[in-house]
Amino acid sequence: MTALKGGAVESFLRKPDPRCRVILIYGPDAGLVSERMEALAKLLVDDPSDPFQLVRLDGDEVAGDPLRLADEAHTVPLFGGRRAIRVRAGAKNLAPCLAPLLTTPPVDAFVLVEAGDLSPKNPVRSAVEASPNAAALPCYADEARDLPRIVDAGLAEHGLRIEEEARGFFISLLGADRLSTRSEIEKLALYARGTGVVRLSDVEAVMADTAAVNLDAVVDSAFTGDAETLDSMLGRCLAEGSDAGMLVGAVLRHAYVLQKARIAIESGTDFTAAETAARMHFKRKDAFRRQLRNWSAAGLDEVIERLADAQATVRRNPRIAGAALSRALLGIALAAVRRG
Repeated sequence: MTALKGGAVESFLRKPDPRCRVILIYGPDAGLVSERMEALAKLLVDDPSDPFQLVRLDGDEVAGDPLRLADEAHTVPLFGGRRAIRVRAGAKNLAPCLAPLLTTPPVDAFVLVEAGDLSPKNPVRSAVEASPNAAALPCYADEARDLPRIVDAGLAEHGLRIEEEARGFFISLLGADRLSTRSEIEKLALYARGTGVVRLSDVEAVMADTAAVNLDAVVDSAFTGDAETLDSMLGRCLAEGSDAGMLVGAVLRHAYVLQKARIAIESGTDFTAAETAARMHFKRKDAFRRQLRNWSAAGLDEVIERLADAQATVRRNPRIAGAALSRALLGIALAAVRRG
């Protein structure tokens, strides 16, 4: 069977072809790979939590013993019933282990192979796609046209529907990773539980605060020199779909606010008065206070110049936007450490 695409993947997941005893689920969207693997396991066995019905094997261990997988797949269940073997591919090549199963497929079991992004020339992907006894299900990042259906279906599972305006805003805040999207849908469903309808105010309450908290963490970790937190939170923002141009703009605005306060202090304004004039949220006051004490107006001039260059790079070349932003913010964090 050739590789399935688009709607054919969803159709297969609803009703797997019984002739396809080896099923490969792969792709760059790890969340979607996991979600589809779980859904398929529920269809193919009565109780996925039963280790006799759903056998879990490590791919690298299986690759070290090529006959183990075939022996497991052809084992007749002692008490009958349906069985599946779930194999998570690792660094080692699984193709030799799959070869006998693709030629002589098991009768009483399915073999489910979970993998990351595989090139068309990958031996496992090539072997599965070429076999009439197997199916390959690619999992790519959600596209914008897919998200309304995913959101509606996810909320419907909780007895909820979402207003059109609320759906549009919610989707604008989602990233491309299915696992992250599913997590946000679950949070929204929990918040709106029992109401029957998700409204714009619900989305704002659940999502806008999350995005703002993540952005604040990026800004404050950069200016206080916390490189570890910066790396983690910036990665999360970018993975969840935050625009690099929006992020660098937010950091630049903070730099101007910080510089204005520093200029006031260096011109004789009381420290507390300058801090109060900045109108920083109470949760960020401690971090802002440390930044005010650590940075000088001249040092912030250099930061603003660095951020302006990064902003120009992001606008000119979106393909390297994330890298340009990361480099600029790490430079600020390192400068903060030197000053501290």
